[in-house]
This record gives sequence, C-alpha cells and structure tokens, in this order.
Amino acid sequence: MTDAPKVPEGTAADLLAAALHLFGHKGFAATSTREIAARAGTNVASIAYHFGSKEGLRTACGAEVARRIGTVIAAATSATPGSAEQAARQMEAILRAMVGFVAGAREAEDVITFMLREVAEDGAVLDAVYGAMIEPMHRRFCALWAAATGREPESEATRLMVFSLVGQVLYFRIGRPVVTRRMGWDRLGPAEATRIGDLLAANLHSLIARERLP
Repeated sequence: MTDAPKVPEGTAADLLAAALHLFGHKGFAATSTREIAARAGTNVASIAYHFGSKEGLRTACGAEVARRIGTVIAAATSATPGSAEQAARQMEAILRAMVGFVAGAREAEDVITFMLREVAEDGAVLDAVYGAMIEPMHRRFCALWAAATGREPESEATRLMVFSLVGQVLYFRIGRPVVTRRMGWDRLGPAEATRIGDLLAANLHSLIARERLP
C-alpha cells in the first residue's frame, strides 16, 4: 500500500501556487523565475532550494495537479463494487465530483488552466501526469463501466465511451464562457455544477441501460 502524496506546505506551497498560475496563464517559456518568486512572496533562490530548477518546479506542478485531482476522485470512490448497481453509483459519484471540481470550484482554476496548457503543448509534464493519474483513473472508470454493463473493460468501445463521459465534464470548463452566456448565468459555481452533475448522471444511467448486456 503506497502512502498518499504529501500536501505541500510553506514556501514550497506558495511557489507551486504561483507557478501553477503563471505557467497556466503565460506558459512555461514566457514565465521568469523572478515573476514566480515575486508572486510567491519569496526570493528566486528558494526555487532552486525546493525544486532544483524552474523545470523541476514545472514537474512538481504536474505532480500537484495529479495529487489534487486524485484526491477529488478518491473521495468519490470506495471498495470494488459488488454489483452492477454499485458500479453505476460509483461512476455517478466520480462524474459529480469531477464536475464540481473542474467546473465549479474556484480552487481548481489554476490547476485546470495549467493542465490544459500542458495538454496543448504535449510535453514531459503531460507524460508524467498521464502515467501517474490519467491512465490509472481511466482504467478504473473502464473497469466500473464493465462491471455496470458486462462489457469488456479494455475494449476500444469501452475506452471511447469513458472518454466521452469525461469529455462532457471537460466541455463545461473549456466552454464555460459559452455556457454561462447561453444559460444566463453570472458564473459557473457550485449550484450550477450540481445541476450539470444531475444532467451528467442522467446521461450516464441512460447509457448504462442502453449498453448493458442481457
């Protein structure tokens, strides 16, 4: 059993928060260590002390993204489901937790912005986060889908279905300015995220009913 990732504290936490914001909004290359240190309220030397280098700080940002999102998902899951209904309920809980964090939580802003930029750049941080978080969580969701429907967990159809379910969540973050305009919402906060979660849960259960093998 592996230990849970350590929650950053003190200056290291301040530097991570500053880097997540600046790397996400400006990009890695366009962000200077001086800017990061100033935003964190510390000196430039502290970056080398805690992370070795600017690149090391970027890598640590990826690990922090994996930790935060992993914590959200872990809180929504339990032991291996004993029935198709339990598997379906776990999938619903995961989707609701994801939309609450990705679309409705203010503390997720810099985390998601950073990760979207890293995905666009398709670099080493994406490789690390993919191996540490994305692939294991996708496999977990595929296994739950299989338990709920009787389908093969690693078939192409199952993997694509899981991407489609997760993609619904991501759209409400990427397309948030469009969604809020069309819905007449001032913002997309917890109350709005709950309503989106209700819709995604209904979609999920409809798909399970359609795809469940006799």
